[in-house]
Amino acid sequence: MSILGIGVDVVDLARFKETLERTPTMRTRLFTDAERDLPLESLAGRFAAKEALAKAMGAPAGLSWQDFEIVNDSHGAPTFKLHGAAPERLASLGIETIHLSISHDTSIATAFVVTER
Repeated sequence: MSILGIGVDVVDLARFKETLERTPTMRTRLFTDAERDLPLESLAGRFAAKEALAKAMGAPAGLSWQDFEIVNDSHGAPTFKLHGAAPERLASLGIETIHLSISHDTSIATAFVVTER
């Protein structure tokens, strides 16, 4: 395996909360039905994960935020569930594996993504 991309993102929880309150349609645009009603910290972590993956992919056009859903695997670790155009786009970039780490603190959420061939 070889690393194709790395992405990281940090979300300020207070600012993210204000944005969601000011623009309620953001929840619908950014998150899948399964993600929308999660607590603020989880939403911020998932948004950071989606941003980090977009950065690791080189910010390709033609993808929706909802094409990338964050779910937990059988061990409780976060992982991506791909929808829409995402599987084909990742395959076209040669991405076979995505590693994801999400962390929360009192005021921030951080996500780190590594993509591999």
